[in-house]
Amino acid sequence: MLKTLARQIKQYRKDAIVTPVLSILEGIFETLIPFVMVSIIDKGIQTGDMHAILRYGAVIVAVAAASLTCGATAGRYSARASTGFACNLRDAMFENIQRYSFSNIDKYSTAGLVTRLTTDVTNLQNAFQMLIRMCMRAPVSMICAMVLAFRISPRLAMVFVAAILFLLAALVIIIGPAAKIFDKVFKKYDALNASVQENVSGIRVVKSFVREEYEDQKYTRAAGDVYNLFVKAEKRLVFNSPAMMAAVYGCNIALSWMGAHMIVGSQLTTGQLTSLFSYVMNILMGLMMLSMVFVMLTMSAASARRICEVLGEQSDLTDRPGACTEVCDGSIDFDHVSFSYHQGTGKPVLRDVDLHIRSGEVIGIIGGTGSAKSSLVQLIPRLYDASAGVVRVGGIDVRDYAMRSLRDQVSVVLQKNVLFSGTIYENLRWGDENASDEACRRACRLACADEFIDRLPDGYDTYIEQGGTNVSGGQKQRLCIARALLKKPKILILDDSTSAVDTATDAKIRESFRREIPGTTKLIIAQRISSVQDADRIVVLDDGCVNGVGTHQELLENNEIYREVWESQTNGGGDFDKQGGEA
Repeated sequence: MLKTLARQIKQYRKDAIVTPVLSILEGIFETLIPFVMVSIIDKGIQTGDMHAILRYGAVIVAVAAASLTCGATAGRYSARASTGFACNLRDAMFENIQRYSFSNIDKYSTAGLVTRLTTDVTNLQNAFQMLIRMCMRAPVSMICAMVLAFRISPRLAMVFVAAILFLLAALVIIIGPAAKIFDKVFKKYDALNASVQENVSGIRVVKSFVREEYEDQKYTRAAGDVYNLFVKAEKRLVFNSPAMMAAVYGCNIALSWMGAHMIVGSQLTTGQLTSLFSYVMNILMGLMMLSMVFVMLTMSAASARRICEVLGEQSDLTDRPGACTEVCDGSIDFDHVSFSYHQGTGKPVLRDVDLHIRSGEVIGIIGGTGSAKSSLVQLIPRLYDASAGVVRVGGIDVRDYAMRSLRDQVSVVLQKNVLFSGTIYENLRWGDENASDEACRRACRLACADEFIDRLPDGYDTYIEQGGTNVSGGQKQRLCIARALLKKPKILILDDSTSAVDTATDAKIRESFRREIPGTTKLIIAQRISSVQDADRIVVLDDGCVNGVGTHQELLENNEIYREVWESQTNGGGDFDKQGGEA
């Protein structure tokens, strides 16, 4: 885990090295001040030697200035190192997430990833800054103070040793239980963020069902869980300060009592006792700093594990050596394909699918909810890998293609396709970042999106809000289709992507496809038979198996499921899920 995190320091390695060096020097200079104070008191104040007072006073000013300079410079370098480290962590996590396959993404909740990229990284940033600064300065300051204290009086220095042992024991007792609590806290943060995300993204549904109070209660419960765990942890950590003060006051009392007797017996000077009081504060402040570091490290340990999970997650889809980069045509072959979302466990969602599609064909795919229509087409651009059998595109196993090359030739308009914040032009150019304005307009004409774009005040420069919330469902679908067409793919997959448009517009889109992109293989998933009845062939899926393949007329004659759905839809309602057989 430490090696994984250390790799993200990268270009800030110099800052991360300079900071502890300067912090160590700051601690050394700071402990020299009480040492020089001994000479001012004993050789200057008590003897009335003004020259000695000025001389040693100048030394103290110089040492203090050096300590201040080192501290200020260390602060600047530590800020740069810690914020740079956090920036690299976020970049590395986000970059790795982009490489995830769908199955990798399925392991994490969106809220969980957001928490890792924000709260968890901030915890590590703070811990790293304290580690390279306080964790270096405090031990050096303590060691120097102990050495100088033993040099003045070994007997009185043992008071410090007793105080240190007492505080170390207290820290172990206090921090140990708190560490287990912090492991649970960040999982509750995931639930908190999930509540916010779900509420904001579904705010229209919340308001339409008047569920504001319910959502407020749900968020309050999530926030309360975080609150309760933090209170539980703080109830233990709160004893840290009293233990520290007990050690400070105990040391002061012991030093005052023993030191006074030693001064009377001429075993100790006033200046030496004064410096010992300063060393008490140096040592105990050092311990206080270390205790803060330990608390922060305890909190960040859970965050570190969660971040390393994301960084260590390897995509289960990778390019093979010498992967093919050219897709020769849009032919598709499913050779006895089976697929399960959880490899080796659970029921397969696709079973022994044997289907062969010629380049340029229009294929309709229908089936009830849960019949694995989407799962089938997601194997084509290798969003998932088949559990058994082979999927071929252009006669080549999809696993032998470079994924970028394959996906550039397979455009998928998914059920849950989204638009991103930006203008219509900017959204369209996700399909081709170099597309001209005319190419964008042509794609929109093919998708029948130009009809509503031309009515917008700013036309193609209209700004789309995040998620496309300022356009209707049908408009969003047509823009997504246009975006997919800009890739000029050899295979176009429409996964129920005209469900929100009227039947007339649906027919116009299909007609423009037939006329303008005849060489592109088109797979159209739909619930309405009218959307696929003109296809070259229609595939009927039922419970993950191919129940029938043929033209509209052939299936009416030979496929009971298809015929029942057709009759229910033409007789005034019902979709594919309303058929009499098993869905």
